[in-house]
Amino acid sequence: EYLLADGEPDAVERVRAELNARGAAKYSVTAFALRAAALALVRVPAANAAWDDGAVRRYRSADLAVAVNTPGGLIAPVIRNAQDKSVTALNAEVRELAARARAGRLKPEEYAGGTCTVSNLGMFGVTSLYAIVNPPQACILGLGAVTQRPVVRDNAPAVGLVLTATLSADHRAIDGAVGAEFLGAFRQLMQDPWSLLM
Repeated sequence: EYLLADGEPDAVERVRAELNARGAAKYSVTAFALRAAALALVRVPAANAAWDDGAVRRYRSADLAVAVNTPGGLIAPVIRNAQDKSVTALNAEVRELAARARAGRLKPEEYAGGTCTVSNLGMFGVTSLYAIVNPPQACILGLGAVTQRPVVRDNAPAVGLVLTATLSADHRAIDGAVGAEFLGAFRQLMQDPWSLLM
């Protein structure tokens, strides 16, 4: 199953820019997307699932794997219980895991498991991607670059920021309706920074 949704993250980008201007830590789009994905899995628990030995297995925690490009190839360290972590905590953890992944210093248990993967290729200028599901997980969320594009606001054309999110899902565990509900929740959250920061 492949689904695509465009969101308008103008408000999130304004808050992210303000946070980056105020502090030493630089907040990535990925940190906000991880928070949104984790909260979306809480809102749509049927999407936090896997196909396991002929049956659907649902997870209680949102353990998000994050795709990281390394000199040795792609690896996806896992942020456990992401639903309980703030944007600040997620930002710090993903930076630390990515640095250790690139240095080849991850422990096997740090990249095993995960209930969903988030893959952000926006930094490479890609506007959308359909990533391949990493079994036994049942879904992967692909993110493109936040770009200025034509949008319609108040029934008039305008220029706004757009983020394209795609969901690749194993239909045995996550059907189209569940995938669409999850993607809709993610899109809504990525347009509301206060939902992500509280």
